[in-house]
Amino acid sequence: MISKYRIYSLLMLLVVVLLGWFYIAKPELEARKSSGEADNGKIINFAKKDKPQTIALGLDLVGGSQLNYDADVSKLPANEIDGAMESLKETLSRKLNASGTSEVSIVTERSSVFSDKDNNDVRRVSISIPGVSDIEEAKKMVGDTPTLDFKLKTENGYEDTGLTGKQLKDASLTRNQAGEPAVLIRFDDEGTKLFAELTNNHIGEQMGIFIDNRPISEPVLRAKINDGVSIIEGNFTLEEAKTLTRNLKFGALPVPIKLVSSNSVSPSLGDKVLKAGVMAALIGLALVILFLILFYRLAGFVAGLALISYVILTLSLFKFLGFVFTAAGIAGFIISIGMAVDANILIFERIKEELRAGRGMKESIKNGFERAWLSIRDGNMSSILTAIILFYMTTALVKGFSLTFGFGVLVSMFTAIVLTRTMLLAMIGNSNKNKLKRAFFGVNNKK
Repeated sequence: MISKYRIYSLLMLLVVVLLGWFYIAKPELEARKSSGEADNGKIINFAKKDKPQTIALGLDLVGGSQLNYDADVSKLPANEIDGAMESLKETLSRKLNASGTSEVSIVTERSSVFSDKDNNDVRRVSISIPGVSDIEEAKKMVGDTPTLDFKLKTENGYEDTGLTGKQLKDASLTRNQAGEPAVLIRFDDEGTKLFAELTNNHIGEQMGIFIDNRPISEPVLRAKINDGVSIIEGNFTLEEAKTLTRNLKFGALPVPIKLVSSNSVSPSLGDKVLKAGVMAALIGLALVILFLILFYRLAGFVAGLALISYVILTLSLFKFLGFVFTAAGIAGFIISIGMAVDANILIFERIKEELRAGRGMKESIKNGFERAWLSIRDGNMSSILTAIILFYMTTALVKGFSLTFGFGVLVSMFTAIVLTRTMLLAMIGNSNKNKLKRAFFGVNNKK
């Protein structure tokens, strides 16, 4: 009768193989085949909208431009800063993606805790544009502070009304008479007069609301409104109404942005960094597996399989979450490989102690895992805590490292505790022979 451990280990290995082939290897082969890059040394396809791709790569690996802006939020109330920054991010994303750069990355963040700037007065906006190495071209793509305009729809397009975000006093989430989500807008005195004229002269017409000349809503003017207060309806979902409210509210109060630094990375430099990072990861993985086999024999081979599974599972997780790999991220991933083997070493040394004490293979394996768990838990929790601190208290450059490192440690706990244990128990079955102790762990006793 096949033991449950053999069934579990086969199922887990089957899942890993399927993930590795269908989720990582096959899309990459298809991408290289479709782009004619199968023989030119490319390792991972990137930034190609019309081609399959595996894991998205950051600016430092594919080349392009990075622009860092300071956003002045000193004139905004503290409770409106986060909403204003989110609206600014969405506006910039719409603008840049409309230019065809779908791989653009926009990160808004507070100043580092190590910065001498007041976190409440300045926020940072970091924009990465792959494939655009000309800094001046990248600056033009970003443009200036976003603007909010109200325009009438005509046969030839949209007509300016003179009503802009400057006259919009406030926007808030509300509900219409039917209880559906809607947006309440309120104009100042100047805007009230303009809006009254527009609603009186253009009843039944559409008035588009634009941010940076791109429409975000096109409500119909249904009646004259003299008090400058109106409700925008449109069968919105609650989330759609919240988004429109935020865009109107902070489009009316644009956040000034100022370019503070810029740099470009050539595609050739990025390609060299990528190849070097992948090569370092492969060499590191091979050396770790060799070490395990030399010191722990068959048990080391099992741990090596678990380590390869760890790599596949981690890469699959990164792809599923849409993670963008940077050079710092690759460094974090390589370090996490070393962390992954730490758990196996702790476990195997505990098992060897049990075997030397004369206990059977199955009992020794179970005891070894149980007794090593507390040390593994405490060590990995401190590593995860470090990754969390780095993620929330540093800039975007370090975030990639902290993410790959943190997720890597989490997955390594699963592969070391669950996968390695299951495969070891599957391979030994119910045997308690002394030759198995020598073959698996190099322990030689006659008990």
